[in-house]
Amino acid sequence: MNAHAMFDTAGPRAQRWIRIITVLSVLLILGLFALAYYQFYASGALAPSKWRTFTEPGTLRYLGTALKNTMLAAGVAGAAALPLGLLLALGRLSKVLPLRWLCTGIIELFRAVPVLLIIYVFMFALPAYGIEASTFAKLVIPITLCAAATLAEVFRAGVLALPRGQTEAGLSVGLTDGQTFRTIVLPQALRIVIPALVAQAVIVVKDTAFGYVVSYAELLQSGRVLIANTGDLVQTYLVVTIVYILVNMLISWGARALDRRMGRTGARGLSLAAPRRMGGIA
Repeated sequence: MNAHAMFDTAGPRAQRWIRIITVLSVLLILGLFALAYYQFYASGALAPSKWRTFTEPGTLRYLGTALKNTMLAAGVAGAAALPLGLLLALGRLSKVLPLRWLCTGIIELFRAVPVLLIIYVFMFALPAYGIEASTFAKLVIPITLCAAATLAEVFRAGVLALPRGQTEAGLSVGLTDGQTFRTIVLPQALRIVIPALVAQAVIVVKDTAFGYVVSYAELLQSGRVLIANTGDLVQTYLVVTIVYILVNMLISWGARALDRRMGRTGARGLSLAAPRRMGGIA
């Protein structure tokens, strides 16, 4: 990942402070974990009998279904937000003023409004006008709209981060504006914004926890139901937390693999394309 595209390189003094703050942060986190472990151990929450529920096949199937629902909601929201965010970014970069103003208004609106408020609109406001969405749509559409608005700014920042010469080089060899953007600007902009895309993917997964508001059976809502039936509050939330962490680790791992793949592909593309481009300009 090209971290230097997003942050300045830290100097020696800044690096020393980063190391000190990192060590202190790790020690603080370890201390909090130790304190939490002691409190749980003293209260008997870590007794083996309290975890027996999570070894039963029925509980595992129930949590597996909840995880599948979480990934389905996050996957649909993410898959819809990516192209929508790119379209909004293109609209905001457009030279057509009405289109630019419209896309800017949409982006700023959904960046400013919380996901929960839009969920309430789908739950209470729209049904008053005869518009009734399914439980899945009440959760996924608000997450999609807010994620698309954020992604639009991410894509726009990636495009603007590229030197103007990239576009001029494409136009100078006879490419149209669309071809230049599609073959030269967009691939490089995507590489720049991969860290931000990963961060947004993690946020989308966590936003599915709003499923409890609409009674969608994702991980958190299913955990609440499990607690109501077993009374194992601490154990259930610990298990749900671990599942969320594992899912987010998988997303980060996938992003790193994608970045390495795009890096190799990009290197081959540059080595082949450079001589032709130089010849065309000359």
